[in-house]
Amino acid sequence: MLSIQSEEVSRPSTWMPALSSHLCFPQRFQRISLGCSCRTSLVIHQLRLFTKETVFLLWNSFNDPLFGWLSDRRFLSSQPRSGAGLSSRDVVLTRVRALGWHGPLLALSFLAFWVPWAPAGLQFLLCLCLYDGFLTLVDLHHHALLADLALSAHDRTHLNFYCSLFSAAGAMSVFASYAFWNKEDFSSFRAFCVVLAAGSGLGFLGATQLLKRRIEATRKDRGCPGLVMDGGVCEEEPLVGGEEAGSITLGQYLRQLAHHQNFLWFVGMDLVQVFHCHFNSNFFPLFLEHLLSDHISLSTGSFLLGISYVAPHLNNLYFLPLCRRWGVYAVVRGLLLLKLSLSLLMLLAGPDHPGLLCFFIASNRVFTEGTCKLLTLVVTDLVDEDLVLNHRKQAASALLFGMVALVTKPGQTFAPLLGTWLLCFYTGHDLFQQPPVTSVGSVQPWPEPPAPAPVQAPTLRQGCFYLLVLVPIICALLQLFTWSQFTLHGRRLRMVKAQRQNLAQIHTLNIKMV
Repeated sequence: MLSIQSEEVSRPSTWMPALSSHLCFPQRFQRISLGCSCRTSLVIHQLRLFTKETVFLLWNSFNDPLFGWLSDRRFLSSQPRSGAGLSSRDVVLTRVRALGWHGPLLALSFLAFWVPWAPAGLQFLLCLCLYDGFLTLVDLHHHALLADLALSAHDRTHLNFYCSLFSAAGAMSVFASYAFWNKEDFSSFRAFCVVLAAGSGLGFLGATQLLKRRIEATRKDRGCPGLVMDGGVCEEEPLVGGEEAGSITLGQYLRQLAHHQNFLWFVGMDLVQVFHCHFNSNFFPLFLEHLLSDHISLSTGSFLLGISYVAPHLNNLYFLPLCRRWGVYAVVRGLLLLKLSLSLLMLLAGPDHPGLLCFFIASNRVFTEGTCKLLTLVVTDLVDEDLVLNHRKQAASALLFGMVALVTKPGQTFAPLLGTWLLCFYTGHDLFQQPPVTSVGSVQPWPEPPAPAPVQAPTLRQGCFYLLVLVPIICALLQLFTWSQFTLHGRRLRMVKAQRQNLAQIHTLNIKMV
């Protein structure tokens, strides 16, 4: 648009030169004025975009601990006048009811992207914040259920196994969306989104109703077959409402976390893991384009991109049985060592082996995402240790998951920024740089010719290769160091599990005595 306007100014009507000479208003000043107005509008547009990004960044960073605190604060504080209080089964039912409400709202917030109902910029910001908020609520309560329904590592890995299985089935919608996508006409894709949102909402309602009935059925069956999870939802002890329980403020809770050594080492390791996961998801298409575009077709690249969302869930179906046998700590350490070994091998082999390069790009993303999903089991162990160390009446599952997300969110934010900066620093290629436009007030009639492509291509390809292999090496070294300081495994983990089980039994004996 800027170049078209400049051309119109450079070819005025026949009476314009005479008028310009009499009014002493040279044509060049018109060009400068037009250029200033265009720059002003561009600055205003960038400020608006920056404001929206800042609002979403703040909301995305703080909604996890905010919702976690709002969800679990009443489990941590006492209500002396409330009598019996809440049992562990009531806590689980509360989380299931929350999922029954927030799940359909998450589906509606997804659908709101595709129906115009407000100015484009405002609608995008509101829809993004709504979707992220409901997604956070669903994730917090869903992860908290893993810690509240089960206590032993065997039962938790069993639940996580089926979670990964159905997550992989749900991720198949990525491939179905390709059949409806048409950038010229969105009507069929909108219809697909409506069906997908309706199916998701109904799925949330049906699953929560079935789970609610299953949990309520344990009231009549004291044996609790199938849901006996080592002191899980079958216990009837009141966990909130004891007179000896004290109220816990947010400041006190944060001070307790600051003295929780295993929590600090874990979030340091998880911060690097979240950074690596989002680095791979952001630069995966770039690596395919500049490292494998000469060896794979466009459809193959699209298939690899789609399968990268499904494969981590299928990958966990193999690693979760290993976690039951060897423990989550050993499996995660083995995956970190595997990531370091494959990266060093790829660095020594170089970028001229397309088969090995394709395997490394795919496996790097799949194993990294799979490790992120296994770390959920580690957070549930931290929930147990937090309960034992601070003598809580009820585990603050959702709140602890929210605090982990708060500390690790910077990795999600800085992954694309740092990767882009490293690529620009090494190669001089800016991914966000637009083609050069001739300045309106410039005396040069033509822009400078761009550098020839054959000179730039090898440099950019080499930069992508080193970015691909050096980032996993550095991340793996940092993670292996922090993971070696994590002590919640082996004998200590068994001791924490036993103490939490004993606390549940003590509460039950106290009720029977009364």
